[in-house]
Amino acid sequence: MRLEVEDIQLGYDGTPVVCGLDFKLDAGEIGCLLGASGCGKTTALRAIAGFEPLDRGTIRIDGRVVSARDVRVAPERRGVGMVFQDHALFPHLTVEANIGFGIRRLDRAARRERIGELLALTGLSGLDKRYPHELSGGQQQRVALARALAPEPAVLLMDEPFSNLDTGLRRQMGDEIRSLLTSRGTATLLVTHDQQEAFALADRIGLMFNGRMLQWDTPYQLYHRPFCRYVAAFTGRGSYIRAEVDEAGIRHALGRSPLPGHIEAAPGDELELLIRPDDIRLDDDGCPARVIARQFQGADILYRLELPGGEQVGALFPSHDNHEPGRTIGITLDADHLVLFDPQQSAAIEGTA
Repeated sequence: MRLEVEDIQLGYDGTPVVCGLDFKLDAGEIGCLLGASGCGKTTALRAIAGFEPLDRGTIRIDGRVVSARDVRVAPERRGVGMVFQDHALFPHLTVEANIGFGIRRLDRAARRERIGELLALTGLSGLDKRYPHELSGGQQQRVALARALAPEPAVLLMDEPFSNLDTGLRRQMGDEIRSLLTSRGTATLLVTHDQQEAFALADRIGLMFNGRMLQWDTPYQLYHRPFCRYVAAFTGRGSYIRAEVDEAGIRHALGRSPLPGHIEAAPGDELELLIRPDDIRLDDDGCPARVIARQFQGADILYRLELPGGEQVGALFPSHDNHEPGRTIGITLDADHLVLFDPQQSAAIEGTA
């Protein structure tokens, strides 16, 4: 393991900000701490970097303890690279000098070779003599990444790395950086509040709330098998409809579904079924649903549909399937597995199964 975070807790003035955080990252793996502002994700990143002491727990990098209650290795001795939200480039230094800042211990030839390699790797060849103010936002982001990678850190930390870039550039930079980091085998941890950014970049995501990690999982599992309602809401649109257990499975407004084998429920039990927009399919012979509203999204249209009993669900169809508000269409539920909740509880009944 390159990075091991074991049950860490830290805070300020006696108030915990991060509580019981626990996860691991292998070489070449990209992890993400995702959550709203104030959830503790940046504080956790700062603790891993060595800027904040721990009240409890252990942080290991390449098997070496770098933080514990009685251990605190200096940031520059941890083998960690850091990419800050505002890039934090030295304005008076050229691109070449910014990238080489952390490898001044190397001899001139080795240093020049490393800088040249990183310029090529990050698509900055030919820009080595420019200053930060002469670069675009995306180019500045690449310089910050190259500078962080120059010392060949065991772990790379990225704090809201794309927050200052426009949407199109974020997507482009995300694709480029993921490819680059994966090819180098660098264990990477980023923090962001942007769910789409996390899904695009990370192999594993930890969704945080009030200093605690609610779920550490793959993007697919977070979206399709959320542990609780908060995770379900944060990772994408969803609606809840009533469901009742009977002898044949589960009965709901969209028809019937088999009861998952790992769920213990008795006939007559009332549950709530999570419906994602992509769980709905058009079916002329299916449940009649009235179009309440629609939102054009280019390749897709997001619909708000009313079911016969008055419940409403979202549905995502290709934009070629153009249905006017007020029209009734047939739909069916097409989900690989069901996510069910007790109406009185926050946690999903299916848990991690």
